[in-house]
Amino acid sequence: MSGDFVPLARHTFASAQGRHLNLYGEVRGRPPGAVDLPPVEPAALHRRFDLLTGAWVAVSPARNVRPYSHVDDTAPGDDPGCAFCPGGVEVPFGYDAAVFDNRFPTFVPDPPPVTDATRVARSVGRCEVVVYTDRHEGSLSTLAPMELARVLAVWRDRSAELWSDPCHRFVLIFENRGEAVGATLSHPHGQIYAFDHLPPFIAGRTAAMTRYRDERGTCLSCDLITSDDMSERVVARNGSFVIAQPFAPRWPYEVHVRGRRHDLRRLTDLRVDEQRDLASALREVAVRYDALFGFALPYMMTIMEAPDGVDDWHLAVEFLPPHRNAHLTKVRASVETATGLFINDTLPEETARLLASIHVAERIEAPSLKAVPVDM
Repeated sequence: MSGDFVPLARHTFASAQGRHLNLYGEVRGRPPGAVDLPPVEPAALHRRFDLLTGAWVAVSPARNVRPYSHVDDTAPGDDPGCAFCPGGVEVPFGYDAAVFDNRFPTFVPDPPPVTDATRVARSVGRCEVVVYTDRHEGSLSTLAPMELARVLAVWRDRSAELWSDPCHRFVLIFENRGEAVGATLSHPHGQIYAFDHLPPFIAGRTAAMTRYRDERGTCLSCDLITSDDMSERVVARNGSFVIAQPFAPRWPYEVHVRGRRHDLRRLTDLRVDEQRDLASALREVAVRYDALFGFALPYMMTIMEAPDGVDDWHLAVEFLPPHRNAHLTKVRASVETATGLFINDTLPEETARLLASIHVAERIEAPSLKAVPVDM
């Protein structure tokens, strides 16, 4: 990192109701006092325990009244109806990147009380929105190198703060891109959920890693990296990450970006070169997806960081696009929904070859992308 590089500034505001807004980088038109933020809507927020599956189900009726503003992403300029554009309900002035408490959350730090404590629980946690830029159009494939570096710095900053809260047992940074996966706003953004418990799939992964270590004496993630790196399922590589379709993908064009280094478990563990390599890998996957069928491919993206005490968990970013071809999306139908057995309609080696064959014209290389620390 260059010695004269200016750290990324963070400006934090709080409303009278305790709702937080964090602005990163330059703030254009910042008011002199507190920001008047609309309040969170946690009505009837709670969790219910399913005796048949042994899992909790979150109930959040307020999500049904979330704002909807989906316009042509190729149109220039801002959308006056978008809550995330400057002057919108969430941020009334210009910014480089923004993070704020979700107005329609699944979890909140101090949720409403519950009456039946045997099968109903309070939904403790945090739900935040991460807005990548104040421009209405853009994506991981089109952000400028410094903008992408800024997003990664924001993720690292929020990850560190949320993981440090003893109430949180798991933190998930994610992005839902496109209407096909439920995105209601096209402005480039993602979200962060902090859970007070290990969700079922995460608990299953931690158990699998423990079991693998007990049975074989080696790290499951290290062995997955070796297997993927030598396979036909590789889409791309760099010095810090392997970009490949997993051996048993649930989605036809699923791609995992998995860290090579054994003690790279969370975003805060990233070295300077690994930050650059991760940003380059994320852009590379997004560019390939956009070129695959000739349109901005919808996807779910999850950043899988290690829960406390799970040493064999490598940092990974998983892309889960629902399309199986240009015209059809995969639907979790009866068998998959009822049993949890996913059925893949494609051969991973063939879909990986198709993704790998796509030319990526621009890669993010040093020194065009530097690690960005946050200065609070």
